[in-house]
Amino acid sequence: MVLLTAASAVCKWPPSMKKSRGKEYVRESAFCGEAEVKLCVIKGFAPPLMAALMAFTPLIISPVSIGQTIDIQKGASLFGTSCIGCHDAGGNIIQPGATLFAKDLERNGVNTEEEIYRITYYGKGRMPGFGEKCTPRGQCTFGPRLSEEDIKLLAEFVKLQADQGWKDIGN
Repeated sequence: MVLLTAASAVCKWPPSMKKSRGKEYVRESAFCGEAEVKLCVIKGFAPPLMAALMAFTPLIISPVSIGQTIDIQKGASLFGTSCIGCHDAGGNIIQPGATLFAKDLERNGVNTEEEIYRITYYGKGRMPGFGEKCTPRGQCTFGPRLSEEDIKLLAEFVKLQADQGWKDIGN
């Protein structure tokens, strides 16, 4: 009933108006028939509904998915600056058995983001640690250190890529 009332209000144009600013109106009278009400609703409400839909589209998209996309991009960027020298495309140019592919990570007991984080932070074997509080000093990188948040993003990125087989790391 509310829709019909709203549609009737849309159809109540002044009887003398047939065209206004290039728009054609359905009827000259103050009342619409049932079929014309539907046309009035479409003609009268479609543009505002489309505008509202476009305005609220960012609210419909889950903020988590946007955040995850940004995190993945930042993780990819961190990987490109800190890890790609040894782990290009998930491989390992120094120790071939310690790649970042899922099968090698699992075989080496590094199949969770937490384990990837720990190794990235403190290092292991020939891989230096990148954490701000990495010790002992000889096990840590001599280059720039990464924040805990950056290492977390990096670990998430590596785990995601490992699960996907390192098909496209987005240069």
